[in-house]
Amino acid sequence: MERILITAVAGGILSGLIGVILLPLLRALKAGQSIREVGPTWHNTKAGTPMMGGLFFILSAVICIVANLPVMTDYTVVYVLALSLCFGLVGFLDDFCKAKFKRNLGLTSIQKALLQMAVSAIFVYLLLRLQGNLTRNIDIYIPFFNTSFALHPLLYVFFAMFIMVGCDNAVNITDGIDGLCGSVTLPVMIFFTAVSFKMGRYDLAVLPAALAGGLIAYLFFNWHPAKVFMGDTGSLFLGGVVCAMAFALDMPLILLLVGFVYIVETLSVILQVGYFKLTHGKRIFKMSPIHHHFEMCGWKEVKIVLVFTTISTIMCVVAWFSIAGRFS
Repeated sequence: MERILITAVAGGILSGLIGVILLPLLRALKAGQSIREVGPTWHNTKAGTPMMGGLFFILSAVICIVANLPVMTDYTVVYVLALSLCFGLVGFLDDFCKAKFKRNLGLTSIQKALLQMAVSAIFVYLLLRLQGNLTRNIDIYIPFFNTSFALHPLLYVFFAMFIMVGCDNAVNITDGIDGLCGSVTLPVMIFFTAVSFKMGRYDLAVLPAALAGGLIAYLFFNWHPAKVFMGDTGSLFLGGVVCAMAFALDMPLILLLVGFVYIVETLSVILQVGYFKLTHGKRIFKMSPIHHHFEMCGWKEVKIVLVFTTISTIMCVVAWFSIAGRFS
């Protein structure tokens, strides 16, 4: 517990220090965000705000994990971090294209998906190899019921790829207003820290602990009005940590609960696009993702963030009780 708490505090201090150092550099490099024309018109005032702020908590997390390596006995966290860094690299390439060519859209959806699928497949293979599960069926734990069902390793890989790519992009979609993605993800990181500790996976707990501290420090820069955005670099990295932690703890279905806000955000986009096409122009929401709908309804950004974070926190508490049988 002491090591986990120290790591969380260190993650926060390092993230804050890195932010103080990098923010002027990002401004000098003119690594500013372009604003989508289809977004709320008042977001145009945010054009030019530095992005790639995700580097604040990414770098702090990496330093924390490296510092913990000498006392580790379980190196699963290294695989989780590696996957997340690869997802973050995909986001970095996307952010770089946006900054270099001064446009909102960077990599194409197909390019992103292919890169994410490849990274996910490699991660799952290495995780199964580490666990010695390459030749036998994999158990999928079902929350609330304290039971599981088995999947063939090959089916498990495709299942994992689908879940991980979907989760990663869902977290990315949630990063739409000041402070939202970081605030919603904070209780998720605390949840994974607590679950890892409760299961005796102390080495695995240090990554979400470091990120919990790192996100708190990052939010000082990203809270409305934001001085920096995490960009796809940060949101795809966080998405990688969220889904990789669920698989590393052998409970991927828990993402349905802890990732509730991410899922709602994604479904709002899918429903909006589908309904628009079916009805030839009609809409369910005033704008999607759903956080923009609430903006169009007159909600302030801070209110949206607080409400969504409260929902995320409640769902993490529900998730904790749903896996109580796993702890007994």
